[in-house]
Amino acid sequence: MKIKYAIVFIFIVALVIIEKESNIISSWFLTRVSVMMQRQTPPQTLQSPLDYGNKTQNSPGAFSEVNATTEANSNQTEDQHDQELRNLDGGRKHVLLMATTRSGSSFVGEFFNQHGQNMFYLFEPLWHVERMLTTTADANYGSQLPGIYRDVLRGLFLCDYTPLEKCISPPPQNHVTPSLFRRESSSSLCEENVCSPVAKDVFERYACKNRRCGPLNLTLASQSCLTKQHHAIKTVRVHQWETLRPLVEDPRLNMKIIQLVRDPRAVLASRMVAFSSTHQTWKALVQTGQVPENNVEVKSLQGNCDNIRWAAELGLSQPHWLRRRYMLVRYEDIARYPMQKAEEMYRFTGIPFSPQTREWILRNTQAREGDSGIYSTQKNSSEQAEKWRFSIPFTLAQMVQQLCGPTMKLFGYKFVDDAKTLRNKSISLVEDQMFL
Repeated sequence: MKIKYAIVFIFIVALVIIEKESNIISSWFLTRVSVMMQRQTPPQTLQSPLDYGNKTQNSPGAFSEVNATTEANSNQTEDQHDQELRNLDGGRKHVLLMATTRSGSSFVGEFFNQHGQNMFYLFEPLWHVERMLTTTADANYGSQLPGIYRDVLRGLFLCDYTPLEKCISPPPQNHVTPSLFRRESSSSLCEENVCSPVAKDVFERYACKNRRCGPLNLTLASQSCLTKQHHAIKTVRVHQWETLRPLVEDPRLNMKIIQLVRDPRAVLASRMVAFSSTHQTWKALVQTGQVPENNVEVKSLQGNCDNIRWAAELGLSQPHWLRRRYMLVRYEDIARYPMQKAEEMYRFTGIPFSPQTREWILRNTQAREGDSGIYSTQKNSSEQAEKWRFSIPFTLAQMVQQLCGPTMKLFGYKFVDDAKTLRNKSISLVEDQMFL
């Protein structure tokens, strides 16, 4: 009997042990299956703006990926989109000052050139492209010009001087050139880390204002450009949006465009002083009192007025791709209120208004009579804005009004009906107008 109870007890204990082992095995098995499933399912991660920034630099498909992300989020506002673009380039700003010859662009360009160590400013780099156009024998070159302008500007904003080098004559040797147009007008190209030593006897040829600099090493210029937080370019050679729109839409460029305009009558008066051929042509036209349609100077003036008006009309209409990226400013307003307008331009670009710029404006907008030359940026700005009214014949002012009437109306420049009104400085020829 005792043996029976013993056998039954052993059997029950065995069952308990088997059940516990089974549970342990089941638990182990389920754990292993879970781990295997996790290994087979890739982790899901979200890309940050920094990830897109890396793609922009290294992947040719980055632009489409950014667009796809934007389109997928139908509720994303334009402000958020602008913020994403700022994240892509680390907050770097690219500013294009777009103007015409003798419109005060050299003076206004100094507002950015004088910013300080954080700004890389270039003065009229597209001069080399235009010069190449006038010397080339290629009949199709004119049609290629907008694309060349676009590529050169994009390269310069991205600190790549390769496209520009192709336009410089004579061609740079090992990326070194003595022939960059008005190099001394760019403080960035005259800094110590860009300048190379030069013999004293050739100082005049390569002078960078108060510093002796040898021929420009474009590799050093590119390296210096990459260290700057902001880039600005002044040009009088581009007004076509088909050239500029690809730059505005380029995700690598947080680009802002400032269009500087001036009263066409003042522009012509200034050109007659600066360019002798222009002076002689218009002087002859004044004597005849006629405006011949086929005259080269007449066609040039009218074409220039039409181009800047067309550019401004599109800019002021603020299409979606240009919204908050375009600003129109009149030279006359800058001449009267230089500090206020400089601050407005800086506010528009999103670049801090530097003490150096403020000091330069105070020092250079109150020059004494005789201190400034034709190409000088040192002006008594308030007087400069009105000076043309005493240097241009009334009949010539009438001709300009006839050729550029629509442009003058758009920008708020008043017509004059007689010589007395033209000479009367108490009568303003500029309407108070806001361009939004």
